[in-house]
This record gives sequence, C-alpha cells and structure tokens, in this order.
Amino acid sequence: SDGSIRLHQMTSEYPLMQWNDSTNGQPIIALQWALTRPAVFFVLDASSNIYIWDLLENDLLPVAKQTIPSENVVTMALLGEPEKTNGLLGIVLAKASGQIDIQFVKKKWASP
Repeated sequence: SDGSIRLHQMTSEYPLMQWNDSTNGQPIIALQWALTRPAVFFVLDASSNIYIWDLLENDLLPVAKQTIPSENVVTMALLGEPEKTNGLLGIVLAKASGQIDIQFVKKKWASP
C-alpha cells in the first residue's frame, strides 16, 4: 500500500532486496515478472504508472516509467512465450471502462 517492493528467496522470511517508496508512495496494483527475460519485472501503481525494472541494468531504480494518461488502469498482465527466443513480450492493460489495451514491450526488456 505504500509503494515498497521486496524480493524474497523462498527459503527465507527476510528479503534479498527491498525498495521503499518505489512508486512515490502510490499503492501497487500489480507486479509481474517478464515471461521472456527473468531479470525484468513490471509494476503498475494506483495512478496508472507502469514501472519497468531490469535488475541487470539497475538494481536500485526502475529503468523506465510510462504513464497511461487517458484512463484509470485497474490491472495488467504480461503475454509471452518463454520457450521462444523471438523476444516478443506484450503487456495487457485493463481500464476502468472495461477497455483492454495490448502493447508490445521494447526488445531490450523482452529478449532473453
């Protein structure tokens, strides 16, 4: 609810990494790892901002932030085929109106 993210190892109750206030205090609505690139994850906050984290590039801050200005995004999901090396990764955004938006992610965050 405060925008903090914790990365845990399954064998420990203590986080490996913790990022406090990663969304400037906005509650996190959804977080999902990229299906095609294990070091990348996506975060959606309550203000319809999407943060892209690439832990191989920067493990302190997100590498990109995209605001969805037109309407409130209520959830997100990622599409991709991890067994294929074409690097296609899509993000599905569900908006409050019921509209679904599908966008492709840049190859640098999608390629294995």
